[in-house]
Amino acid sequence: MAASLRCFLRSGKNAVSAVRQRGFHGSVPAAVQVTVRDALNQAMDEELERDERVFLMGEEVAQYDGAYKVSRGLWKKYGDKRIIDTPISEMGFTGIAVGAAMAGLRPICEFMTFNFSMQAIDQVINSAAKTYYMSAGLQSVPIVFRGPNGASAGVAAQHSQCFAAWYSHCPGLKVVSPWNSEDAKGLLKSAIRDDNPVVFLENELMYGVPFELSEEAQSKDFTIPIGKAKIERQGNHITLVSHSRFVGHCLDAAAVLSKEGIECEVINMRTIRPMDVESIEASVMKTNHLVTVEGGWPQFGVGAEICARIMEGPAFNYLDAPVTRVTGVDVPMPYAKILEDHSLPQIKDIIFSVKKTLNV
Repeated sequence: MAASLRCFLRSGKNAVSAVRQRGFHGSVPAAVQVTVRDALNQAMDEELERDERVFLMGEEVAQYDGAYKVSRGLWKKYGDKRIIDTPISEMGFTGIAVGAAMAGLRPICEFMTFNFSMQAIDQVINSAAKTYYMSAGLQSVPIVFRGPNGASAGVAAQHSQCFAAWYSHCPGLKVVSPWNSEDAKGLLKSAIRDDNPVVFLENELMYGVPFELSEEAQSKDFTIPIGKAKIERQGNHITLVSHSRFVGHCLDAAAVLSKEGIECEVINMRTIRPMDVESIEASVMKTNHLVTVEGGWPQFGVGAEICARIMEGPAFNYLDAPVTRVTGVDVPMPYAKILEDHSLPQIKDIIFSVKKTLNV
């Protein structure tokens, strides 16, 4: 009962049902509401505690608790040697982090947004991604590059890009793109433990969104394997494949379409590279239709790669209609809100594409 009370204090009124269940039906697992921000914080806290080689560095991550408060409380707990504030010099501190990884530490390198990782892309690609190959497997680079990716709200062209396709193009990197709190915690813990460089693409608009975190996911031993997608909703008429924030859009569209008799299978990619093509193929073989959804630009995007892989593989012969892509518009992000909304996929766009693909 004491554990149930702690759940209640952490999550407020959302845990009332959990308290009742635990009090009178002890076999029911207790789930709590946790925001994506807090899930990321928990993951870093647990891994910093588990392995003294892990440390976090980036702009404002320490004394200010992070620009988005993702590292809240970590500096007070672990001190200056483990939580390190850096100058505004991405090329410099990313190089330090990569060198530390080569020397045997396990750095988490935070970019205030991934738009600023362009300042350090030589370190990410040429220093981190290629070293294991160029050293014939003698020198690993266990590092996580993390921060918000993709469009936020009202920050215009230079702060609104999705880098999923950029980094997924490069061999030597693993690229992860979580959607909910369980994804964020389990995948970040796996990324920190991985011996390869991992680009961990968060979304600013998801940080404050609460999701139910199962009892299993609350464990310090909980991880999600990199490279494995998850079916978030079962369906048999059409497959929707997405990552990050737009998984939620797909689920909302699927709920609307279900009322019209169209059952969508929604796949949360979780990992962009290595891509779980097998899960997508298996779903397409069942539904015979595919729509991809992403916030990035269309040309050479994540959806374009999925289309190519489906066309080259066994699932192509099961398609009853061409694959449809729902993407961001092929323009730099406008500043005006109404134009910004028209530049990103909306739920109505997904519904329209599903009906077009099914010819209904």
